[in-house]
Amino acid sequence: MKNQQMKHVMRGALILSAASLIAKILSAIYRVPFQNLVGNTGFYVYQQIYPIYGIGMTFALSGLPVFISKLVAEQKTPLARRQVLKQSRLLLAGLSAVIFLGLQLGAGKIALAMGDGQLKPLILTVSFMFLAMPYLAVSRGYFQGTFEMVPTAISQVAEQLVRVGVILIAAYLAVKQGWSVYKMGSWAMSGALFGALAAAGVLVYFVRQQQTKLTGANATISYRYLLKRFLLEGGSICLFSAMIILLQLVDSFTVKNGLVASGVSQGLAKSLKGVYDRGQPLVQLGLVVATSFSSTLLPSLTKARQQRQITSFYRMASTMIHLSFALSVAATAGLIALIPGINRLLFGSTQGDLAIGLYLLSIIFVALISTYNSVLQSQNQYHLTTIALFLGIIVKVLLNRWATFRWGITGASAVTVMALVVTFCLIWWQSDDQLRRALVARQFMFKLVVICFVMMLLIGPSTRWLINELAAGRLLTGLLTLLAVLIGGIIFVLLATVGHLFSIREWLALPLGRRYLKFLSRK
Repeated sequence: MKNQQMKHVMRGALILSAASLIAKILSAIYRVPFQNLVGNTGFYVYQQIYPIYGIGMTFALSGLPVFISKLVAEQKTPLARRQVLKQSRLLLAGLSAVIFLGLQLGAGKIALAMGDGQLKPLILTVSFMFLAMPYLAVSRGYFQGTFEMVPTAISQVAEQLVRVGVILIAAYLAVKQGWSVYKMGSWAMSGALFGALAAAGVLVYFVRQQQTKLTGANATISYRYLLKRFLLEGGSICLFSAMIILLQLVDSFTVKNGLVASGVSQGLAKSLKGVYDRGQPLVQLGLVVATSFSSTLLPSLTKARQQRQITSFYRMASTMIHLSFALSVAATAGLIALIPGINRLLFGSTQGDLAIGLYLLSIIFVALISTYNSVLQSQNQYHLTTIALFLGIIVKVLLNRWATFRWGITGASAVTVMALVVTFCLIWWQSDDQLRRALVARQFMFKLVVICFVMMLLIGPSTRWLINELAAGRLLTGLLTLLAVLIGGIIFVLLATVGHLFSIREWLALPLGRRYLKFLSRK
C-alpha cells in the first residue's frame, strides 16, 4: 500500500515538474517575438510592470500553494482540511484586497517612482489579477496537499497559454493599428487577468468533479498561529520563488531613473532599459536547464529526511548540488560564449552584449541558491535563508541606481550578480559541513572549470569567425548559433565523461543518463 502511494506521489511530482517546465519555457520564449514586434521601448514598458505580475503569479502558483499543501497534508481528517482551507482563503482574501487597493490607489505614485507616469494604466490593469489569487492558491494547495497534481499542472499550463496568447495578440494589434507603447502595454498586462481566469476555470472544473467543498466548516485553529506560519514559512517559500523577480522589481525603480540622472535622454533611457531586459528570458531558459533535472530528486530527498535516512539524505543532497552547479555553469558558459550570435538571432542586434553576458552569471547563483534552499527547507530551516535573501535585496537596493549612474546597464547587471553572490555566500556559510563540502570538492570544481573553459574556446571564437567570414545575416547567424549550441552540449558531455566529472549515481539522475551509460558499457 505504501509503495502504491509513493508511486502515486512520484507520478504527481513528475507531472507537476513537466507542467512547470512547459510554463517556464513559454514564459521565457514569448518575450522574443514580443520584443521583435514592439521594439526596445515597447519591451521596456512591459518589463517595468512585469515584476508586479511576477510576484502575484508566485503567490498564486509556486509559493503559497506549496505552503497550503503542507498545511493540508498535516491535517488528519477531511473536516480539519476544510477548516484550514477556509481560514487560509480568508487570510489570503484580506491580503489580496490590501494589495489590490494599494495598487489601485497608489498606481500613479508607483509609476512616478519608476520615472514614467504613463505606466499608471498598466499598474491598474495588472492589479486585478490579485483578486483571483486566494482561489488559485487555496485550490492548488488543496489538490497538492492530497497528492493530486494534475489540476495544478493543467491550470498552470492553461494560465500561461492564455496569458501569452493575449500578450502576442496585443503586440500584433499594436503594430497593425499603430497603438502607443503604453496602450499596447495595458492590453498585454490584461493577459495576467485572463490567464488567472482560465486557471480558475480549470480548477473549478476539478473541484466540481470531486464534489469537494473548500468551505463550510467552522474554524478551530488559531488565526494568530496560522498567520504566523503564513508569514514565516509561507513567506520564505514565496520570497525564494520570487527571488529573481524581486531583483527585477528593484530594476524597475532604479535603472531607467539612474540612466536619466547620468544625462541620458528619456527616450534613450527607455530603449536601454529594454536592451537590459533582454537578459531576463535568457536567464530563465538557463535556469530551466540548470534546475529542472536536479529538482526531480527533491521528493526522494524529503522522503529520506522524513525516514531519518541521514546517509541517503546527504548523498542525494550532494547529487542535487553537483548537478545544479555543473549544469548552471555549463549553460552560463555556453550562453556567454555565444552571446553575440544569440543576441542578434533573438533580438536583431548585438546591442548590450556586455551587460547581458554579465547578467547571465545570475544563472549560476540563482540555481545554487534554489538548490541549497530546497535542501535546507527539507530540514525545516527557514529563518537564516530568508535573512540571507533580504540582505541580498538590500545590496541591490542600495547600489543599483549608483552603479547604473556610473556604468549604465552594465552596472545594473553587476549589482544583480553581486546581490545574488551575497545571498548565496550567506546561505552556504549557514549550511552544515557536509553541504558545504559538496560544492567545494576540489577535483569536481577543477574539472568543471576546465571542461567549461575548453567548451567556450571551441565554440565561441569559431562561431564568431564563421559569422564574420560568411557575412551572415540574421537567419544564417541563427542557424550557426543553434549548431554551436548543439556542438557545445556534445562537447560538455564528452569531456564530462572522459574527465569523470559525474559519478554513476549523478549520471543516472540525468534524463537519458541510464541509456547513455548503457551505450558506453557496450563500447
